[in-house]
Amino acid sequence: MLKIYLGDIYDSISTLVKELYGEDVSVTRMDSVAGGDINLAYRVRLSCGTDIFVKTNSLSNEDFFAAEAKGLAALSSVNEIGVPEILGRGSDQEKGYSFLALEYIESSPRISSYWETFGHELAMLHRAKTAAFTVAGENSAGRDGVYGFSEDNYIGASPQKNRPMEKWTDFYRERRLMPQLSMAERYLSPEIRKKADRLLGHLEDYMREPKFPSLLHGDLWSGNMICGPDGKAWIIDPAVYVGDFEADLAMTQLFGSLPERFYDAYSEVNPIDRKGYRERKGLYDLYHMLNHLNLFGRAYLGSVVSIIRQYT
Repeated sequence: MLKIYLGDIYDSISTLVKELYGEDVSVTRMDSVAGGDINLAYRVRLSCGTDIFVKTNSLSNEDFFAAEAKGLAALSSVNEIGVPEILGRGSDQEKGYSFLALEYIESSPRISSYWETFGHELAMLHRAKTAAFTVAGENSAGRDGVYGFSEDNYIGASPQKNRPMEKWTDFYRERRLMPQLSMAERYLSPEIRKKADRLLGHLEDYMREPKFPSLLHGDLWSGNMICGPDGKAWIIDPAVYVGDFEADLAMTQLFGSLPERFYDAYSEVNPIDRKGYRERKGLYDLYHMLNHLNLFGRAYLGSVVSIIRQYT
């Protein structure tokens, strides 16, 4: 099993600060910053002049941060693309919250080859070896499967099942589409549910078995890409698992596409079957549209119905 640093566990942010930066260092201010729809997020200034990034949530949601740390650590271990350093995590029982502390990313101006470099680096991430990421437990002998992840995690606030499976199409059907369709039952008419069942039964007709598995960010829309101190793209807030790299590419285009030079550069390192990808892209979108439907309501129902009808 791959040994990666997931962050030590602390009983308060103050304890973390003192253990990492010295007994005489304290928190001087916490400024609220954008942190997504799930957590509260802060830029925390320390008395030594250092800033750190801290997310907080309820005590009951501490496992959000354990899962995020595992995903960040997996991405970081490949050493192909910028990922914030994990400083530590824990829960403050007295103040009633759990937390994850990360390196604060101070953005620099983008390098001139920002999108080309990002394309090359993401492609290298997707071509990295993945067997270590699907082994569940320190005493597990060998791989549990080709696609999946060693632990379940989250896509937004929704549980994401990752128990590994040998075939990508089976994994995508049983670990991605079926759970979301079950949660969306109340939104779907009998006609659309019947079409969805037909799609699940014939998924092999539309999806491919990739030539190799890829470690995926899992939620790679533009809001989870930031410019780092080196002027290159860094990735944050992952929903990591091992799958077909096309799933990550599709997410980069779900809410507005990245510049074409990104995809051209990506394809220089990891060639994209452009025609086949365009035909399959809606199936990758379906997972995220179902998740948005389940999290945010009927505004996403039309997109879900349209995709299901496209393939049935």
